[in-house]
Amino acid sequence: MQVLFTPWRYAYITGQQQSGCFFCEAAADPDGADRLVVHSTEHHVVLLNRHPYSNGHLMVAPRAHVPTPGDALPAAQAEMWPLLLLAQRVLGAAYHPDGLNVGMNLGRVAGAGVPDHYHLHVVPRWEGDTNFMTVTADTRLVPEDLTQTRERLRPLFAQLAAASATEGAR
Repeated sequence: MQVLFTPWRYAYITGQQQSGCFFCEAAADPDGADRLVVHSTEHHVVLLNRHPYSNGHLMVAPRAHVPTPGDALPAAQAEMWPLLLLAQRVLGAAYHPDGLNVGMNLGRVAGAGVPDHYHLHVVPRWEGDTNFMTVTADTRLVPEDLTQTRERLRPLFAQLAAASATEGAR
């Protein structure tokens, strides 16, 4: 029998997570390797999901601690869509997914894990990526370590963000 060790999930499973808002902590220290931030802008941070559905599972979160997009400043609202498009290009370049799931869970009843700090999920998907482990064992296999994913995506975000800025200036 194969044993899969996932010690990083213990705090999540037992409810012994950190007490502060990890989105706010990531925004305050975007270069900290343990924050898993792959890109930051004036109003947002883009970070890896610590409990991903697949490789490259990103979250786009505002720097401001607000519960819904409607509560964000207009400048932050305007920044979100281009940031989503950038994340799509980065994930396409890094992983060549067959598709993406994009969405928000607003409010606890809608499934929000952090109901008072909204965030957008961007999840790469591949044809046939649901395998027997997910279906029969309620276990996901994510073959790339989060630190490797971070190191793969950070330079791509920097490169493609710079290219977008140059194109926008024309």
